[in-house]
Amino acid sequence: MTVFKTFWQVVKKYKATVILYTVLLIGFGGLNMATNDTGATFTDSKPDLFIINEDKGNILSDNLVKYLKENTNIKDITNDEDKINDAIFYRDVNYVIYIPKNYSEDVLNDKNPEIKIKSTGDYQSSLAEMMLNRYLSIQSTYLTTSNDSKVIIEKINDTLSKKTTIEVASKLDTTATSNATNYFNFASYSIMAAIIFIICLVLSSFHEKSVNKRTIISSKNYRILNRELLLSSLVYSFLVWIFYCALSIIMVGDILLSLRGIIYMINCLIFTFTSLTIALLISTLVNNKDAVSGIVNVVALGSAFLCGAFVPAEWLPESVLTIAHALPAYWYINSNELLKSIEVIDMSSLHPIIINSIVLIGFGIVFIIINNVVTRHKRNILKKI
Repeated sequence: MTVFKTFWQVVKKYKATVILYTVLLIGFGGLNMATNDTGATFTDSKPDLFIINEDKGNILSDNLVKYLKENTNIKDITNDEDKINDAIFYRDVNYVIYIPKNYSEDVLNDKNPEIKIKSTGDYQSSLAEMMLNRYLSIQSTYLTTSNDSKVIIEKINDTLSKKTTIEVASKLDTTATSNATNYFNFASYSIMAAIIFIICLVLSSFHEKSVNKRTIISSKNYRILNRELLLSSLVYSFLVWIFYCALSIIMVGDILLSLRGIIYMINCLIFTFTSLTIALLISTLVNNKDAVSGIVNVVALGSAFLCGAFVPAEWLPESVLTIAHALPAYWYINSNELLKSIEVIDMSSLHPIIINSIVLIGFGIVFIIINNVVTRHKRNILKKI
């Protein structure tokens, strides 16, 4: 129990560090959730148009302009090519339509008059082009059945009046799942940093040469000492996990009380275990307390940037993601991203997440084996001194 008490005395001394990482998680995690707009709602979008109609007063061209006015935002710009080009350049309009003189007459005489356009080339201009092509396609169809402009207009308007109801089939609350994913992604940095920093500081005290020598010549079996240190580290890591999971329920909401939320937390628990094994290995390799802060920055902060905790993985170059595969945080964050979009949770949909969890556990086992080998080697050296 002496080792256990000493461990927690050191933890208490550095509690401000844990508070700092928690504040970072609340601040940046909350900011990510506040700016998240990935809801499952559909918003009708209207492009900005400018129409130059040189065929005013004719029923076919006027009806085309009327249709476009009802479905787009018509902008008022001076009919000057320089000003039109400036408006397109600065995205004041997305699409400019030039209806030529005698358009209606040429349409009825099957002369296929050309409607010239200018566009910004973005998705809004593509939407405007789809509207224009739809109208012209319908108009072309009815021209084959009648040559009466009034009849053609009636049929065109009747066809265009039939609206399609858009229904979002997915029942998944993507806003809530995105918030949960953003929180747990950023938590990978806070958890890893808090565990590595504290455990390395504590264990480096026990791994000092003078302490190691006293342990060797004392009646205290080093296996019992290591077991007590490991138990203390496990308890500390488990408490860190519980704390951040409880905080996630407060920040994210009821979704974390569902099956999906439990999976988020289990994934986080596995990552916490892997972070603990990394901390144990680092504490065995490095006994310098002054180097701990630098190591935390390299391991925790580096993993966060490379694996998608701070910058979404889809924004990172392929070369960076290739390197990130060698880091545990990548597999943890990848599972969070998969959980965000799973519609139905079953064994089939969870299969890639299970694979990621196995990889994370594999990382932990490898770190434990390396730590045991290094510990045994260093102890043999000390015995010879």
